[in-house]
Amino acid sequence: MELGPGEPVGGPWRVEPLAVFARSLADAAGCAVSRPRIIAVDGRGGSGKTALAERLRGAMAGAAVVHSDDVAWAHSRFGWDDLMVDGVLEPLRVGRGVRYQPPAWRAHGRDGRIEVPAEARTVIIEGVGVSRRSLAPLVDVAVWVQSDFGEARRRGVRRDMHTHGRDEGAALQAWDEWEAEEVPFLLEDRPWERAHFVVATASSLPHNPRTEVMVASPAGPR
Repeated sequence: MELGPGEPVGGPWRVEPLAVFARSLADAAGCAVSRPRIIAVDGRGGSGKTALAERLRGAMAGAAVVHSDDVAWAHSRFGWDDLMVDGVLEPLRVGRGVRYQPPAWRAHGRDGRIEVPAEARTVIIEGVGVSRRSLAPLVDVAVWVQSDFGEARRRGVRRDMHTHGRDEGAALQAWDEWEAEEVPFLLEDRPWERAHFVVATASSLPHNPRTEVMVASPAGPR
């Protein structure tokens, strides 16, 4: 596996059924009576965070997912932590539901809101930087998704071509611009050091990616 700059090698790896891993996350988060558990799924762009978050949502009763891409939309690639705190995490921490429209949505004519019902038992926030230093005190459990650096790039480019209708050249340019900010951000913040669990999306161990996950203990201090 080709790791991104600064990222330590994960492992030893073990295969766990998704349901078992979901229970481990719930146990690690504890049970707060007045508010939902808050789980952060962090990793590089194209690493498979969104897919993992959606799989966990399906495995955890009463779970909801918030995507940092929605919080950051038309605002900033990485300078959105204040919006996540004010609009999502602080309401959840005091037991309120979320009905939040980030300011850039109004400014650019995007309808709707980010919504999480007050009765949600678990909220999974996913995206690059959701377990960053400034958000870590408001998160119960952090997961770092370790991916192959080159494969994450290829996946991200394919996704951008499909989602945004870009040709390959435009998608590659957009990815290079993203990576130019992502790499120094992660090198400085080092979210893998705060992870409670590390999940691999590239591994030679045989497993069923639909029903199982590759898990390791964290590589560094939290």
